[in-house]
Amino acid sequence: MTTQANRLISIPLEYPTRWKDYILLDSGNGFKLEQYGPYRLVRPEAEAVWTPVLPDAEWKKANATYKPSPEENGGHWEFRGNHLDQWQLTYPNLKFTAQFSGSRHVGVFPEQACQWDWAEQVIRCSSAKPKVLNLFGYTGLASIAAASAGAQVTHIDASKKVVLWAKGNQILSEVDPSSIRWIVDDAVKFVQREDRRGSRYDGIILDPPKFGRGPKGEVWEFYKLLPSLLTVCKEILTPNPLFIQLTAYAVKASAVTLYQVLDELMKEFKGTTTAGEIGLVDQSAGRFLSTAIFSRWLRTGI
Repeated sequence: MTTQANRLISIPLEYPTRWKDYILLDSGNGFKLEQYGPYRLVRPEAEAVWTPVLPDAEWKKANATYKPSPEENGGHWEFRGNHLDQWQLTYPNLKFTAQFSGSRHVGVFPEQACQWDWAEQVIRCSSAKPKVLNLFGYTGLASIAAASAGAQVTHIDASKKVVLWAKGNQILSEVDPSSIRWIVDDAVKFVQREDRRGSRYDGIILDPPKFGRGPKGEVWEFYKLLPSLLTVCKEILTPNPLFIQLTAYAVKASAVTLYQVLDELMKEFKGTTTAGEIGLVDQSAGRFLSTAIFSRWLRTGI
């Protein structure tokens, strides 16, 4: 007898294995100890509820520590000795800059390399040069990876500063300038306009924040706006789309939630939906540090 439970899915855990310029050295007590090229950093990590393995002396060697403050997303960097505002990193065929900012982020989410690799492989396996839309594109690494695989990419982010940073990363990576269209805009409004214009895409990458603001003060709230954004994203897909990739950070949802919403959205197309968690494995104890959840839809035959 077939029951609804037969449709339940297993959740894979994915982590990058090709980094040379990044290592998660240790984690615990709400922090992670990371090596970003020449810099050793300590940053907050709520998921790291266990005890660190490395001695305090190793943690104290950090070049910079991000000290969180009581208000949400507040805090500041404290430095040991001199530091550079920017430095260069590579991931195998990508070159990009990292830099300290007012937040704990430095311009790259290392665990996202799993997503870059997946999209790049899908694009390389497709028979044509797909048009790919990257929403909430941040510093452009997913866009550059997709373009290097042969896609024609439209990159959207609400921050002009971040888009300029992304353009610089494209130059460093020596990717064809004509392969990426860089746009500063609100993601929801842009997709709505693309629908009215009749623009269509073979693939869509979505990495929405929990909360954010557009260039004109538009408010993004994950739970409130994601369903309507996905609905209009479906409208701008080609009749035989290639893929959709959805990632979520810092939200009270599970990978199963993303699986079900994407599976339902794409049910009229021939393809397969998967979902899981992405994260990092610390060098000290081999522990998987979960940092985000994802869901992917892929066209049958790829």
